[in-house]
Amino acid sequence: MSDSVIMLRRNFKHTRRNPTAVFNAVLFPVVIMLMFVYLLGDAFSVGVDYVDYATPGMILLAVCYGLGSTATAVNSDMTKGIINRFKVMDVSRAAVLTGHVVSSLLNNVIAVAAIIGTGFALGFRPSAGPLDWLGVIGMVVLLGFSIGWLTVALGLSAKTVETAGLATVPLIMLPFFSSAIVPADKMGPGARQFAEYQPFTPIIETIRGLLAGNPSASDAITAVAWCAGIAIVGYLWAVRTFKKRA
Repeated sequence: MSDSVIMLRRNFKHTRRNPTAVFNAVLFPVVIMLMFVYLLGDAFSVGVDYVDYATPGMILLAVCYGLGSTATAVNSDMTKGIINRFKVMDVSRAAVLTGHVVSSLLNNVIAVAAIIGTGFALGFRPSAGPLDWLGVIGMVVLLGFSIGWLTVALGLSAKTVETAGLATVPLIMLPFFSSAIVPADKMGPGARQFAEYQPFTPIIETIRGLLAGNPSASDAITAVAWCAGIAIVGYLWAVRTFKKRA
């Protein structure tokens, strides 16, 4: 546990001192939100104020936009000999991976807080009660934890820092092909089916339902199942790759 805390502090300091990582993880999702709400919001007919519809999707985008820096940081540790130094220092191997996952999760929480604050400034007025807000927090933490392990696995598997960053691009783009921006039923054939059955849509709809005060049990069960599956795959992949390469 003490090793994990040290690794977490190390990774968080590295992120804080990297302006590009801070921009991608925190500021860029805010820019995207301003762009969609101010420039494109009036073009979408979603049945409610667009800021109320878009904020849950932007929360998920905020989680995804910080993944590139996590993947590159993990790969940098693997390819630049830092792991060998940790082995000489008798640092727990599990702490190295856990530190990256928790650091990514903390970055996600900060980014989501920035998105929600921006949403309130733009007129976002959720109907969520205290229990609903706890559900939103739980969903964000579960998503950040699961996708954090998958990102660590991608960073470990990449051969170079550059390819590690590119490996997260599909995860960053996937929310745009979900119900984050517009309802899935307003999309064309093919795109609609893809949006309905990909993992991010039920997660977004769960957060959207919680913020509206009327969560859907079926969406929540599907979202939790997807997060659990992603976490298991990411964890097993990351541990296996780390043991093989470290």
